Amino acid sequence: MNNKNEEKNTHPTNNYRKWLIGILIGLIIILIGWLIFGHIQSKRNAEAEKFNSTHFNSNVVIYDIPVGKLTVKRATAKINEKAKNDAILEGDKVVLKKTGNKVITSKKVQSYFETQYTRYPSRKKWNFQNDALLKAKDKLNQIKDRQVKYTVNGKSFVFKRAEVFPNVSYRNNKYVFLDTKILEDKINNINKEVSTLHKSYDFKLPNGQVTKVKNESYGWAINEKKLLAGVEDALANNVQNLNGKNYIYGEGFSTYGTGYGLSNNGIGNNYVVVSLTDQKLWVYKNGKCVLTLDTIVTGTVETKIARKNLETPTGVWYIHYKESPSVLKGTNDDGSKYSVDVKYWMPFTLTGCGFHDNSWRKNWSKTAYLNDGSYGCVNLRPSDAPKVWDNVEKNEAVIIYK
Repeated sequence: MNNKNEEKNTHPTNNYRKWLIGILIGLIIILIGWLIFGHIQSKRNAEAEKFNSTHFNSNVVIYDIPVGKLTVKRATAKINEKAKNDAILEGDKVVLKKTGNKVITSKKVQSYFETQYTRYPSRKKWNFQNDALLKAKDKLNQIKDRQVKYTVNGKSFVFKRAEVFPNVSYRNNKYVFLDTKILEDKINNINKEVSTLHKSYDFKLPNGQVTKVKNESYGWAINEKKLLAGVEDALANNVQNLNGKNYIYGEGFSTYGTGYGLSNNGIGNNYVVVSLTDQKLWVYKNGKCVLTLDTIVTGTVETKIARKNLETPTGVWYIHYKESPSVLKGTNDDGSKYSVDVKYWMPFTLTGCGFHDNSWRKNWSKTAYLNDGSYGCVNLRPSDAPKVWDNVEKNEAVIIYK
């Protein structure tokens, strides 16, 4: 009887059923576990997706500042606090610095966020660099060893970037020369050395004697501000030579300067000489005297009779222009206005002094200028005026001496 029950329990069919039930239970457990894990993972993915929609991935760097897992707002604040945004050439080294509080806009950070965005977290490395800063660094390295040769009136001077501009920046696509004082001082010293405007020097008179004369409106000087800008521009554009003639100025009717590059202290070989004491005039062409006038009348000297000083001013001036015919206008001693016609007018000062014919003058004596002279002009006899006119040109020097 017992043997029959044992045979029943060990029947192969029963073992198979138990095995099948075990497998089924195992599958159910696995399925339940999978469902639970999937639910958890789905929840995690949803949370990660939500997080990634507002936060940077973990390996993101903007302007050398790590912003992984930060929002756009926090990333913007961090970059503006810590990122360097200015490149300065100090001596021969480019140094990166932070200037100001605004390095980047939130709009720009947002664009970087959209570029690196992934639905789920990613460990991909992103490195967004400041292109403007990289460009500035490259530009500063380019200008580092540049220099400019400046040639003025036959003399040459070299402006080395490292010497005249130790500190240079590059902002908004242009070089910024941070301290100009060194170059300003250098140009000022050069100006004192080479300019002729308002300079005094020895001049050989027609009688062979030597006297000291001073350039008044005649001559030229360096336009220091223009040259400073010219050197900056030359360094920025790698121009290696500057012509000094393009950076001068003058006074009087012409603001371009007179006598640049000429010999004889800048007077050259064509000029007019007037002696106030001798009341004489000489005209020189190509270094030779071509005209001498023994009779002229200059401005009235202040005396007991002539109480107003209208003396022709001494110094070196220049012919502003030539006009024929012309009308001279002014004010008489009594306050009345005058207007006279002349055939030849050659002014040499801005105050109205010049050479002109005088058809109404009666007194041509050597002492006329002491009490009956002109209002400052050099009066010429009508017969002599065309001779002067024919032998002088615009911008030629006029030397007035006593």
